[in-house]
Amino acid sequence: MMFVAVIVFVTIMENAHAALTITGTTGAKYLISGMPTTTAPDAILKIVFENRTHGTNLSLCAGTMADFNAGKCTMQLSSSGGPGFAFLTIMDAKALLGKVIYVIRNVGTVNSQFILTIE
Repeated sequence: MMFVAVIVFVTIMENAHAALTITGTTGAKYLISGMPTTTAPDAILKIVFENRTHGTNLSLCAGTMADFNAGKCTMQLSSSGGPGFAFLTIMDAKALLGKVIYVIRNVGTVNSQFILTIE
């Protein structure tokens, strides 16, 4: 399933009119893209990120696989509040070139459900 999400994610980066929604559950960290991103040169991304679990806080991050493996958020794309709060990030897709996208749990110990929409 992650492989399919990566292919769709790369396709969306090239087609600004498509949208991708990923619903996942994370322990300490969750890899969204299994390979570094590629993008069209002039794409603008709208990213909506929502944590669905009370008592936890998540960060949506971009970085290298080494950053992900270390649980380090080198580029924070969004953070989360409590359930019911969806946070919008609008950014130039070139900033993600060559990076993997992942979620890290910052607060709490229970598994956290999240929703990520990229357009």
